[in-house]
Amino acid sequence: MRHSNRANNQTREIELIPNFNPYAEGSCLVKFGGTHVVCTASVEEKVPAWLKGQNKGWITAEYAMLPRSSQVRVPRECKKPSGRTQEIQRLIGRSLRAVVDLEQMKDISICIDCDVLQADGGTRVASITGGFVALYLAINFLIKEGKLKTNPIREFVSAISCDIYKGEAILDVDYEEDSNSQVDMNFVMTESGKIVEIQGTAEGAPFDEAQFNEMLSLAKIGIAKLTEKQKEALGVK
Repeated sequence: MRHSNRANNQTREIELIPNFNPYAEGSCLVKFGGTHVVCTASVEEKVPAWLKGQNKGWITAEYAMLPRSSQVRVPRECKKPSGRTQEIQRLIGRSLRAVVDLEQMKDISICIDCDVLQADGGTRVASITGGFVALYLAINFLIKEGKLKTNPIREFVSAISCDIYKGEAILDVDYEEDSNSQVDMNFVMTESGKIVEIQGTAEGAPFDEAQFNEMLSLAKIGIAKLTEKQKEALGVK
């Protein structure tokens, strides 16, 4: 039994609170147990210079941890984001763009800001899951304003962590488990089960295909639950 008394295939308590920010075109407060992230979607009617004339839109993301979101103070990244931060920002952006037809968003950009209020493992997967809700709400805003004719979102996307911990595959990993795991994996997947991205590292000895398949099976369980939570938050059947 895990220290949280969860079964290996059980997530933490998941909560998605839409429209958390009254000013953003789309927003969501996402909670994966003790990990809390505010995700906001901001719309601009322009695209990066390198996209001009291509009749496309763009979706990007920024990520940051507040100074006391962690057990020790995290210094503010005032000058330049750290390598970790840049990697997570790019992951969030790639994950959201994977399920959107950018050609239907001509000359419109949406930036998803993910600010970690409290970190207890899985901040990047929580950011992707909540970021999608914020994005969905921003797209609905653009449709209501008449700035988009059709919804460019192809399907839902979310993300979940899985590890090998004490020799067993576990789902939705908290900080204590993650800091003592033998294998660390993050799965980004769509509602239909398609894989967007998998990040995996053996922290000690290499892992085998059977262990990978165990984690993939757990990830599918987690993604199904997250998709259900996203739809519930958005009022989508």
